[in-house]
Amino acid sequence: MTKAAPIRWLEAGLFASRWLMAPFYIGLVVALGALLWVFFHELWEELSHLPAMKPDDAILMALSLIDLSLAANLVLIVIYSGYENFVSRIDAAAEEDRPVWMGTVDFSGLKMKLIASIIAISAIALLKAFMKIDEGNLDTTQIQWMVIMQLTFVVSGLLLAAMDYLNARSGGH
Repeated sequence: MTKAAPIRWLEAGLFASRWLMAPFYIGLVVALGALLWVFFHELWEELSHLPAMKPDDAILMALSLIDLSLAANLVLIVIYSGYENFVSRIDAAAEEDRPVWMGTVDFSGLKMKLIASIIAISAIALLKAFMKIDEGNLDTTQIQWMVIMQLTFVVSGLLLAAMDYLNARSGGH
């Protein structure tokens, strides 16, 4: 039995609506460019202080750059896997330098990569705050909230991983 024409049109329209997500991914590419700009601005600013830099300053500079790099990696993962999971496959199979994970990260994997990146970014921010404690510009309330947020992210990540594990064991979707 074939479907009636209005139902076919509705389903075709619903299926085509996935392309409404494409502008979101284009916006994330712009955000990636902004992160690149900030990365080089931060690098330039820090390198201008290189002759007077102390070891702690060099570590803080590296942590800031790592933080930006992790955020950029996260945006790139969301762009690739989100586009491929929800819009269309990216036809880059012939590319030699195609990332190995591209096309293999499902929504569950994307969630785990997202929370892991957030935990790493939060941990770097917390480490930077601890390194600045001697300077006296952070109050204990701010540090406490940063630790609470870090623990919240870690517990959230563990709960997401447990839910994915239980879902995989039960064969659910």
